[in-house]
Amino acid sequence: MTTTYLDLINRGAGYYPERTAIVFGDRSLTFSETHTLSNQLAHSLMQRGVKRGDRVALLLNNSLYSVPVDFACVKAGINRVPLNARLSLNEHRKMLEETGCELLLYGADLSERAAELRDALPTLQCHGIGATDGGGDDLLADAAGQSSANPDVAVEPDDVILTLFTSGTTGTLKAAQHTQASYAGVCKNVLLNLVAVEQDDAMLHAASLIHASGVFVLPFWLRGARTVIMPGFDPDAFLELIEKERITAVNMVPTMLQMLLGHPRFAEIDVSRLRQVIYGASPMPRPVIEKAMATWGREKFWQYYGQTECPLTIAVLRPEDHEEELLGACGKPSIDVEIRLVDEQGNDVPQGEPGEIAVRAPSMMAGYHNAPELNKEMFMAGGWLRTRDIAQFDERGFLHMKDRTSDMIITGGYNVYPKEVEDVLTAHPAVAECAVIGLKDPQWVEAVTAVVALKPDQNIDEQPLIDFVAEQVASYKKPRKVIFTDAIPKTAVGKINRKALRDQYAKTA
Repeated sequence: MTTTYLDLINRGAGYYPERTAIVFGDRSLTFSETHTLSNQLAHSLMQRGVKRGDRVALLLNNSLYSVPVDFACVKAGINRVPLNARLSLNEHRKMLEETGCELLLYGADLSERAAELRDALPTLQCHGIGATDGGGDDLLADAAGQSSANPDVAVEPDDVILTLFTSGTTGTLKAAQHTQASYAGVCKNVLLNLVAVEQDDAMLHAASLIHASGVFVLPFWLRGARTVIMPGFDPDAFLELIEKERITAVNMVPTMLQMLLGHPRFAEIDVSRLRQVIYGASPMPRPVIEKAMATWGREKFWQYYGQTECPLTIAVLRPEDHEEELLGACGKPSIDVEIRLVDEQGNDVPQGEPGEIAVRAPSMMAGYHNAPELNKEMFMAGGWLRTRDIAQFDERGFLHMKDRTSDMIITGGYNVYPKEVEDVLTAHPAVAECAVIGLKDPQWVEAVTAVVALKPDQNIDEQPLIDFVAEQVASYKKPRKVIFTDAIPKTAVGKINRKALRDQYAKTA
């Protein structure tokens, strides 16, 4: 028998009914209350004609109801399609059209966008979670009159229950599909490789729960631990909650940690209960992680490398490996994940040589939605999935990222991986953050170009930065040009948006 996402939800609900499961501000839900509400919401959806396998879009910011709504969709056999609230109306419209969603659930704070989408797509039905301004019923109000019994919906391990648009920067819509079985595999992957959850633990979520942060909910649910949710990331409130809620684990992207480092209370708060500072999603600048470890202790820091297509951990860098050159590594392969490094033809590269990471794991997606050509391109014989990430193993078995194949710069016949140059630039005392891109050049085909945001009160010219890089890497890798800017654009989950920069500066090349 294959364990499903639904199995794990129901197990956790029965283990610890009276313990606190969800905390949001001054409100909370027990495991029993969360289980009951999610059952009632599932019945509300089914009463409105939603059937097993239907795709339903979710336009919800972090709230007390984030977890009950997700669980309700799973219990009703629904294939949920989360929409990042930070995206534009046009992007939301395209996502709904691409996935064929005819029903949208929205939060009260996003009623206006729901109404705009309803106007743009006349066949779209909208229902609120604590609201009606965007159209339709308030399902929270309706749920109170619904049955609290588990919905009578038969599910299969290969039922798709999540269609999640990736944060990739290729400009092409890609929606990874996860099944009842693969999402259960994600939960096992987290428990096996990253977090040994105990009953009195609590994890603080400030990032959007529709991405990596939400992956931690089910492992904590299964162990009777608390999920503490913030509406968004605020450094002051984040540090306060670590103390107030006796937080034992946090998950952050590097930009969040960088913001915390600048807070006056970072070195003052009580982090004695905080066991794990988990980070991933994009490369961590070395000066940031070194300062954070010096303040909070190296033993707290865990890095994961993963993708929406194969969450959460493909490789993990444990605290004891946070030293010297390994600070730039992804870590060692996860116990339940197989990794190969391959060339463009899918052949294994020689030992010690860089190649594209290919993976095979129980947590892997079933494929991209409505993209047969892309699936054919990304899946290899034997069930292996290409990642488009270039890496190499060192002699001790640690995986070191080189870069994304789509971001690789070819200049004068040489391959340049932006991350390598960014790592050098970030170490300069005047640089707050940077991104390296390739811009068209008549001589070099692509010119290595650094887009740099300086720290407050810092001032430096282009040439000293170029010279700084040239001292540490091969000459062909140094920037041919430095563009100064106030801030580096990020994707919705905090990754450097190199595509946006390439588009922005292409006309200046």
